[in-house]
Amino acid sequence: MKILVTGGAGFIGSAVVRHIINNTQDSVINVDKLTYAGNLESLVSVEKDERYAFEQVDICDRAELDRVFDEHKPDAVMHLAAESHVDRSIIGPADFIQTNIVGTYTLLEATRAYWNDLSAGEKTAFRFHHISTDEVYGDLPHPDEVRNSEELTLFTETTPYAPSSPYSASKASSDHLVRAWLRTYGLPTIVTNCSNNYGPYHFPEKLIPLVILNALEGKSLPIYGKGDQIRDWLYVEDHARALYKVVTEGLIGETYNIGGHNEKKNLEVVQTICEILDELMPKDAPYADQITYVTDRPGHDRRYAIDACKMSKELNWLPEETFETGLRKTVQWYLDNQIWSQRVQDGSYQRERLGVISSSQEGDK
Repeated sequence: MKILVTGGAGFIGSAVVRHIINNTQDSVINVDKLTYAGNLESLVSVEKDERYAFEQVDICDRAELDRVFDEHKPDAVMHLAAESHVDRSIIGPADFIQTNIVGTYTLLEATRAYWNDLSAGEKTAFRFHHISTDEVYGDLPHPDEVRNSEELTLFTETTPYAPSSPYSASKASSDHLVRAWLRTYGLPTIVTNCSNNYGPYHFPEKLIPLVILNALEGKSLPIYGKGDQIRDWLYVEDHARALYKVVTEGLIGETYNIGGHNEKKNLEVVQTICEILDELMPKDAPYADQITYVTDRPGHDRRYAIDACKMSKELNWLPEETFETGLRKTVQWYLDNQIWSQRVQDGSYQRERLGVISSSQEGDK
């Protein structure tokens, strides 16, 4: 089987590529524009494998996509290419609209043109797997806001969409496009929505790698608001296993929610990282002394939590890592791979605070 993976040099995409090459007999065509968050060093372990090919292509470039489909003739598409950082979407939403909406549309049309020319058997076997986020659902009741635990609902595959940021709105839009291409044109699509990923090779603008690297350098560890926002954390290699299960065993037209069953407050996550670093890389003062509280992100969702029962019951998937085991592995990886962290930052991002609306931007609301 040949699988075309868009965004394969990104955090989740590279984990998917490594999983496929290291654990299956399938081939991968990695299509990635190589933006700031894409890094081929995340794929050094598989880049020489004869089953791996890389194409530096923008998913908004229809002519190049047509060429890739014609040359490589994939049996499936796993679409992970996306602008993905909420804070960046607040200060620069245009890139998110272009990549996540226009790019998905362009990829769908290139895929449809290719799929229409396949034989009947090849058309039946083909899959277009769109990878999305739980943020399209908005947020859930927070423990501080409910009277009893029975009101603490989870996101399911039928939860109505209610995106609250430019990022989540762009992903919701792309989800709708993918489902429409199935309904209108018959393109065999599947959608997955996942909770917050963490693990090795994560670009250091996201919470966990940002905290690890700032802590090691003696910098402040920023906590938005009170740090009581709750996220469900999923180890990226568990997610990669789930995604491969979906593209190979999932049913056309279905949605599968993928979560780690690890609800944690942001402050708790940061404190746990500090405790692990106190053990693995001790210094004179506790790392928790570096925690600082900053103004909350505009429109910050209070709680995300995935019900992944459908993945468990229908596809026999469960996460292998607990949050504790996965986080310890992640911290150790960053300790062992500080050169990777230095190289992945190209100078445009130095772990500064993103997502702050300036007074000039306020007038643009």
